[in-house]
Amino acid sequence: MHHYIWSGIKVRLRPILPTDWEKFHHNDFDSEGARLCDVIHFPRSEDGTRSWAAHQASNTSNGDNISLAIETLDGELVGSIGTNSCNSRHGTFKYGIAIFREHWRKGYASEAVLILLRYYFEELRYQKVNAHVYAFNEGSSALQEHLGLIQEGRLRNMIYTKGQYFDEYVYGLTQSDYVNLKV
Repeated sequence: MHHYIWSGIKVRLRPILPTDWEKFHHNDFDSEGARLCDVIHFPRSEDGTRSWAAHQASNTSNGDNISLAIETLDGELVGSIGTNSCNSRHGTFKYGIAIFREHWRKGYASEAVLILLRYYFEELRYQKVNAHVYAFNEGSSALQEHLGLIQEGRLRNMIYTKGQYFDEYVYGLTQSDYVNLKV
């Protein structure tokens, strides 16, 4: 039996499809979840979310920067993961992940990140990944540490939400750290 590199034992990564719009639109109403991952945006219409999903589906990557859907092996969409700031010259990239609230604490995020790291480290020859985490996002900090990423820095007063400023933590993992992971 052949193993599909974009799949684990709980989830697989796949392109975002135009038909995914409704789950992403429903997720837009989780303002606290949005605050943890990004920012709280202006409201978006259903047509706006449809257009966003169609755009995501037609633009699968920009260089090595990509946004992917995370789905369970039985096909349920549970979130998304993406890479950004991919620099093949330096061999560095960043990633961000968002799991829909009803699917938190099921191991989906850990496995999705490991699938992504496997591809970037073992197929694209990247040598370093960073994840930026808002100081108030304890779940994301715990995830990074569980995955073996090391907190390498703290950027003070980088995030403004709920009427105040918060620090941002920078986590990192090198390719040699990755090879030694025992997750």
